[in-house]
Amino acid sequence: MNFDVAIVGSGLAGLTVALQLADTHKVVILSKRSMTAGASDWAQGGIAAVLDSGDSHAEHTQDTLVAGAGLCDEEATRYIVEHGRDAIQWLIDRGVPFTRDAQAELGFHLTREGGHSHRRIIHAADATGHAVVSTLTKQARKHPNITILEDQFAIDLITSAKLGLPGNRCYGLYVLDAATDEVHTITATQTVLAAGGAGKVYLYTTNPDTATGDGIAMAWRAGCRVANMEFIQFHPTCLYHPYAKSFLISEAVRGEGGLLKLPDGTRFMPAHDDRAELAPRDVVARAIDFEMKKRGLDCVYLDITHQPESFLKEHFPTIHARCLELGIDITKQPIPVVPAAHYTCGGVVTDTAGRTDIGNLYAVGETGCTGLHGANRLASNSLLECMVIGQAAAADIAAHGKAGAPDIALPAWDESRVSDADEEVVVSHNWDELRRMMWNYVGIVRTDKRLERAQHRIGLLREEIAEYYANFRVTRDLLELRNLVEVASMIVESAYSRHESRGLHFSRDYPDTLPKALPSVLQPLSGRAGRASRR
Repeated sequence: MNFDVAIVGSGLAGLTVALQLADTHKVVILSKRSMTAGASDWAQGGIAAVLDSGDSHAEHTQDTLVAGAGLCDEEATRYIVEHGRDAIQWLIDRGVPFTRDAQAELGFHLTREGGHSHRRIIHAADATGHAVVSTLTKQARKHPNITILEDQFAIDLITSAKLGLPGNRCYGLYVLDAATDEVHTITATQTVLAAGGAGKVYLYTTNPDTATGDGIAMAWRAGCRVANMEFIQFHPTCLYHPYAKSFLISEAVRGEGGLLKLPDGTRFMPAHDDRAELAPRDVVARAIDFEMKKRGLDCVYLDITHQPESFLKEHFPTIHARCLELGIDITKQPIPVVPAAHYTCGGVVTDTAGRTDIGNLYAVGETGCTGLHGANRLASNSLLECMVIGQAAAADIAAHGKAGAPDIALPAWDESRVSDADEEVVVSHNWDELRRMMWNYVGIVRTDKRLERAQHRIGLLREEIAEYYANFRVTRDLLELRNLVEVASMIVESAYSRHESRGLHFSRDYPDTLPKALPSVLQPLSGRAGRASRR
């Protein structure tokens, strides 16, 4: 189990790093479930990039900065935007089947989404993520230098501090094999965290079950800074149906003319923002939340019935088919929708090469925080960041050459002082309580009183979970809960420290925006990793 590069996560960011390095490096991809179970595969809308001569890097950058509410890192934003076309070309060259348009300049159909001043979203119908991930996964499986290990849950990083060695670097990680319940030690010259976001910390989310903040929590315990965790993007339009779990109605539906309406058919977005349905997601989500609470509604409706049936079936085949399965014909009926937790704009602090505070440790994709998203992610910038930072991280790793495995023996996982769990109900109960509490107290609209209640309860939950972790053998459910409570604590701490409303963070106690935008950077306490782990 010795590799040049160990990648935690099998989404677009992780696959990009793996395929960029595989010709020269021995790479392992660790997927906690199947290779296509992550959020990248679920992405519907597309990838934002400047692909038309009528558009410009300056305009894409400006749209991103406006959406980010003054908190974007301008240098990082420019870097990612300027490398967008090359990243898209890399996917085209690898055979990703983007939707074509013979009349378009590049030969591919471009759509427009909320917050964008141009049509610049390249897509594969309404299942872009699946088209990209399935294409790259097939290529990764065929590559002789890439080892794919599915159903492997990364537990914790092995660092200098954990080993009592001088310096500040990562040597690999411990991994739980979900099939055998055995814990393995993986040694790696370079480790890349590409484990996605933390949407499952909330009761209602568009994210898959894998989005439990594993990479962010692991990096935090190891001693990395984490930034901007209060900025959780709530997607305005998640399908509202008792038999639909986490099904997203793409931003592109509004981009193609979809209108948000009350049950009586009245539009409400023009009363909230001049950009109406094309306002940024935070504005639309708060507007829906406001109308639902004001009128006691279970949902609102997204109406695109004015578009021809042929247009809807061509552009939104997945959405059309799924809604039809549930008895909703989007060609004739409006779609019931509610907001749901969608994207973690903050994460592990990195530079534009994905480098973290710990040597030989990188964080890419939703796990990392380059500063691109600021206080609110602009639609379809996420997959762009996955590729651009993934490629930059791979280039940085390649530039260091193959240093070889560290010349030390990493300790095996010690289970001599633990036993099998006697009450699994403790884990399931705490999981449910945490997610409901975060939804009720740390949702779209916040107050100090709610945050204080959340902070108090999270403290008690952390103590219970830490005691459970110290005494019983690890399971996937326990590890996910341990990571979620860590991430929940970061979200609450960051939200409580921000005495203003900005972007995705709206506080009734501080409704105004301060003149100067500053990131919320959490600094781990010295020795925290040792206290947080029994090993």
